Amino acid sequence: MLARVPASSANLGPGFDTLGVALRLWTEVSVTPSDRLRIEVVGDGAGFAKNGTHFAAKIVRHVLGHDRVHLQITSDVPVSRGLGSSAALAVAVVAACGHPDPLTVVGLLEGHADNAAACVLGGLVTATMIDGKAVASRLPLDPDLTFVAMIPDQPLSTKEARHALARDVPLTDAVFNLGRMGAVIAGMADHRRLRPEVFADRLHQTQRAPLFPSSPMLLSAVVAAGALGSCWSGAGPTLLAICHRTKAAAVRDAAAEAMVRGGVVGRALILDPDPIGLVVTA
Repeated sequence: MLARVPASSANLGPGFDTLGVALRLWTEVSVTPSDRLRIEVVGDGAGFAKNGTHFAAKIVRHVLGHDRVHLQITSDVPVSRGLGSSAALAVAVVAACGHPDPLTVVGLLEGHADNAAACVLGGLVTATMIDGKAVASRLPLDPDLTFVAMIPDQPLSTKEARHALARDVPLTDAVFNLGRMGAVIAGMADHRRLRPEVFADRLHQTQRAPLFPSSPMLLSAVVAAGALGSCWSGAGPTLLAICHRTKAAAVRDAAAEAMVRGGVVGRALILDPDPIGLVVTA
């Protein structure tokens, strides 16, 4: 079985662990029977140990109960950059193993289903876990919107980014995020309703900023260049600018210049949303 899934950007500011959007970078995995575990990796992640400690091998054992398979992985999703690389790989492996519900499997493994839902459904999604099952829906996404991703070369582990978060939050902060999240959903359906302030957040972005000190400057720079809003992409360090298509090239160029000014080695890419999500072929 062969499975192909897109990258994803989760949270979109205030929608912590709830909102996600699929982006046009991909991970492709084939799983075929073998007398022993064999792993081949091309692209991002090729430097990881290709043995039983590999994340994909752990997923295979979780789904099949053994790892006597030949895994072929091809990916251009940067690892540990906040673009859903682990969810993409996990969804692709689970689907290529023939499991009927990769979304729930990966949602349970990750503890949240936003990245996995974007991988499976494509487009803009909302997702949550209810009674041990992932519940996700596609949301309207204005076709005039696209995204600019500022992707540093330096990775940031999700574990470290999670550790920066508070365990308890004030009621006022929770209400703040819920209100902004509604505005984000409305604006993603109609770009005319978007304004930079709706991507404000009190649960994770400010708390993670010390892990990437240049992030506030970069987020402001893309808005000044014409982006409709900006936010962290998942746990970072990738940052996302939400743009009208006519402004995307200018925002990308401004993002690249700001990264140089901030001493951030990396790249700025225009990434269109992926409307398809998971594709499985025999």
